[in-house]
Amino acid sequence: MNRFKTSKYKNCIPKIPKKEGWIADIGGASTSSSGDNLKCGRSRIVYNTDSPGVLGITSLEVGQGEKRTFSRLHCHSDVVTDFAFSPFDDNLLATGSADQSVKLWHVPNTGDVGDAKATLTAKGGHVKALQFHPSAEALLVSAAGKSAQVWDLSRDAALAALNDHGDQVQSICWSQDGVLIGTSSKDKRLRIFDVRKSTEAIQDAQGHDNNKDSRVVWTNSKNHLLTSGFNQVRERELLLWDLRSFSRPVTSFSLDASSGLLIPLYDVDTGLLILAAQGEGSVYCMEVGTEPHSLAQLSQCVTEQQSRGLALAPKLCLDVMGSEVLRLFQLTDKFIIPISYIVPRKQVGQEFPSDLFPDTAGCRAALTSQSWWAGENKEVEKVSLNPARKKPPTCLSNKEKVTNHPEQNMASPEPSDGSMQSSPSSSVTSPSSGIVTSTSQRSLQNILGPSSRLRHTQGVVLHRDNHITNLKGVSQSIPGESDGFCANYQRLAVPLAVAGGQVAVLELSRPGRLPDTLPTVQNSAAVTDLTWDPFNPHRLVTGGEDGRIRVWEIPRDGLKETLTDPKIILAAHNERIYTVRFHPCASDILVSSSFDLTLKIWNLKTGKNVLTLQGHEDQIFSLAWSPDGKYLATCCKDQRIRVYEPRVSTQAKQKGAGPEGARGARILWVCDGKYLLVSGFDSRSQRQLTLHSTQDLQQGPIATISIDVSPSTLIPFYDQDTGLLLLAGKGDTRVFLYEVISESPYFLECNSFISGDPHKGFQYLRKVDCAVPDVEIVRSVRLCSNSVEPVAFRVPRVKKEFFQDDVFPPTRVTWEPALTAEEWLSGKDKQQRSINLCPKGMIPVSQAPKEAPTKKYVPSSVYLQEKTDEQKKEELLSAMVAKLGNRDDPLPQDAFEGVDEDEWAKYLVQILVMGAQVVGRAFTRALRQEFAASRAAAEARGGRAGKESAAVSSLSGISLQEAQQILNISTLDPKEIQEKYEHLFKANDKADGGSFYLQSKVVRAKERLEQELQIQNKASNSEEEAKTT
Repeated sequence: MNRFKTSKYKNCIPKIPKKEGWIADIGGASTSSSGDNLKCGRSRIVYNTDSPGVLGITSLEVGQGEKRTFSRLHCHSDVVTDFAFSPFDDNLLATGSADQSVKLWHVPNTGDVGDAKATLTAKGGHVKALQFHPSAEALLVSAAGKSAQVWDLSRDAALAALNDHGDQVQSICWSQDGVLIGTSSKDKRLRIFDVRKSTEAIQDAQGHDNNKDSRVVWTNSKNHLLTSGFNQVRERELLLWDLRSFSRPVTSFSLDASSGLLIPLYDVDTGLLILAAQGEGSVYCMEVGTEPHSLAQLSQCVTEQQSRGLALAPKLCLDVMGSEVLRLFQLTDKFIIPISYIVPRKQVGQEFPSDLFPDTAGCRAALTSQSWWAGENKEVEKVSLNPARKKPPTCLSNKEKVTNHPEQNMASPEPSDGSMQSSPSSSVTSPSSGIVTSTSQRSLQNILGPSSRLRHTQGVVLHRDNHITNLKGVSQSIPGESDGFCANYQRLAVPLAVAGGQVAVLELSRPGRLPDTLPTVQNSAAVTDLTWDPFNPHRLVTGGEDGRIRVWEIPRDGLKETLTDPKIILAAHNERIYTVRFHPCASDILVSSSFDLTLKIWNLKTGKNVLTLQGHEDQIFSLAWSPDGKYLATCCKDQRIRVYEPRVSTQAKQKGAGPEGARGARILWVCDGKYLLVSGFDSRSQRQLTLHSTQDLQQGPIATISIDVSPSTLIPFYDQDTGLLLLAGKGDTRVFLYEVISESPYFLECNSFISGDPHKGFQYLRKVDCAVPDVEIVRSVRLCSNSVEPVAFRVPRVKKEFFQDDVFPPTRVTWEPALTAEEWLSGKDKQQRSINLCPKGMIPVSQAPKEAPTKKYVPSSVYLQEKTDEQKKEELLSAMVAKLGNRDDPLPQDAFEGVDEDEWAKYLVQILVMGAQVVGRAFTRALRQEFAASRAAAEARGGRAGKESAAVSSLSGISLQEAQQILNISTLDPKEIQEKYEHLFKANDKADGGSFYLQSKVVRAKERLEQELQIQNKASNSEEEAKTT
């Protein structure tokens, strides 16, 4: 894989189906064998069970409505160490065991397997590995002890024994053309054999430095093979070898220091390598390049179950129309999990992606074992994977048809007519995004689905003059259930990593550098959550590890000295507090959740607990009031979401399925309370969003989208006016933006905001704090490691002189209460009033006058002034083109009666000559002007030196002015040039996010400035010599 050439598999992503798509009831998998433990043929799967010497067998595909069946093959008296299907007979299975025997079995599609067809005795110890020949039928190689043997299965006899090993053979593999055999052994040596010429190794090299198990795999090149093992410091590594320089590996790749033995599965057609280890849940996908040599990781998939074995499905069984390039089967303790590797394409299922699927090896042997042993070499005939090609007779030995899932499109093998390679598509879209931004958005909408009107929203960090800097000691131990800090339109509160649960209170109206020591609020116990009263910007509420809620009154002019005495202390819970939230409409109403699995609603005016909600069975991740304050929704670790009507019942009114992951979750009301949005994790620890209808939670989510894989929970914020959803996770550098709509597809992706450093949290201000003339729809503050930055989210608009009333509807006055605590507790519901955000003097864009088309008149002076040669040329060419463009018009000579053809030809020649003269004079004049300008510039720079400088600029392709602009210098100071060069060259390093192109521009600019310095030094020396003479 060329480092300057983009791989067509770079976007290859693994997809794991839900548990309904797993193969269950397998009866337990083996943990005692170090082999692959799983093999996949064209019609069935065989796996090692937890019973020694017993294999499990099941069909690869099961028809719709049919029940999957399992059978067991009692094949050996000891542990089965390795087994393999014949590439040319899907019913022929070879098994090797610790009982020092290799057996051949005929596996029918139905019924019992019966007795072994043949039993071969392996000499030297238990069978470690075996593999069928890639092109000759009835040919098998096996490794046992310190030896390897080549078997002719048609005669049940050994053809040769490879005894040139100093210790136990750990792995063995045929080359893809079937000529050579590669082995790795416990003596740390890698050997290559040509068994038909000699039983001794023709090449030998030092392999991995550790004698733990290693594997050898031959690539799609005859000269390259790959090994996996451990290095001297016990790190797992991959080594790529070239037979033409076999003394050392040509490249290597280190993974980690885990002790699990790697299982490498290599796909010859794509060059993709799957890596996993027994007892681990990580599966790596890599691309192996032989010209030039490279080992590049494409993806890492973390599965829910630990691997006991791995196998790749045959290429003829892939869903090629769905761009499925690989299908991996993972054997776990109780399941066989299919994992599809898919390259996303726009037109999936409409056109065969020939660039992803070259012709693959067919299922008909090219040689017999006797002809191969006699010295003949021949590769298997290639077949096409294009389903549109005519299907030839099946390659199964019993001519049986394999039943597939109706949703899968199986490739039909056919001898290919030639190469079907084509350039990879450049129009690949993200699997989680259906949004394509283009100038013809309306015409593409029917194809790509609806797009968001806010899709171009841009997040902008405001000027540094608005930042709060030198913020030291921000707490890192705030629980994940908390937002990390809180803010209102006047100030923000940040917990500090200081004993006693101290909280810093910062004034937003006083940006700049903070002093080294700050007055704080001392909470006495570690702060677990905190929030401002939305109706009183001076009231701060904190929840602590001690289960107490403290209410603080911050002075109106800010915190000048340490505050130790809270206004109210509530003995709220017996355990630590998770969340505290104020009611959105009623004053003095607060809800708290705790580790004691209860929700308590407080009247801060009286300091009493007025309601206690119960029914949770595990940790409460999140809670949220409905927009009208009538309902309360919670998300719990027991994978349930609940909706309470607190004034009616202490038990949940509705329950529904929540996120499957146990890392954390957030819940939010959207679309005027019609839906509940949950941000959490799925069973594979992938962050996802689910949307639930509040009318019926039991039906489950009505929409689900996956975001990415990251350990932090995405904290959502929903703008009720625009429907914009912002998602920010602690420690992330990206804020995801979606528009949430009340109909399918529910989520419309917008531009994301990406920062240069990770943030610790986001808080959002009121709508009236936004700069409405700049079409700023959301104003937020971003907490970093040592600073606070305001971030504005703006919608680009052309006519900013008008009020954009389509994105600024009347907004609720959320900073004023609509009810008192007593009114709400008595059963009354009311929301705040709304106000218009239109600034004084601005006209709404919906009422803007439409511009009437005006006819432009050319002044008469244009016609009276003398025309230049350039104008005459343009008029002549325009007239000629206009005449030539209309073929239906009569020819000019047709309108002149009495004019013969010779006379008309003379007029035509005169017209052409005159046109050529006009063009020639204009071109000559332009050349003269350019020459004069160049000469004047050269003389202005100093005579001869200026001419030399101009010549150097012409030869180097970069002018002196451009070079100065690139390095950002005004004077030619050698020291300044060198400093600027070193800084910019390092800043644009590819490892730091730069590029080779920018570095080359910096280098060329430095070279041009150095040449200019030489010219000036030369000119000054000449002047001094002239003065002395």
